[in-house]
Amino acid sequence: MVAVGSWPVEISLREEGRETRAEARLGKQDIGVVGHGMARRSPDDQEVTQIGEEIAAARALSDLAHQLLSEAAGQIEGVTHERARLHM
Repeated sequence: MVAVGSWPVEISLREEGRETRAEARLGKQDIGVVGHGMARRSPDDQEVTQIGEEIAAARALSDLAHQLLSEAAGQIEGVTHERARLHM
């Protein structure tokens, strides 16, 4: 397999009370896409920061993936003039 490029993703996390928020920013030159995710700890749950971070980061990456699929579908439709059906 030949490497054709690299798409670095930076995940930023911030905690505010019982909420953890994440941004997943794609570092590709011609695309500026940012995914967002959030996790909320129940008042009955123990405070384990890593769990909230992992959930928020996963949701931000999922949002980023959906945005990329939507963009790709739009490009396919622009070329084929037919509805593109892309699934995760």
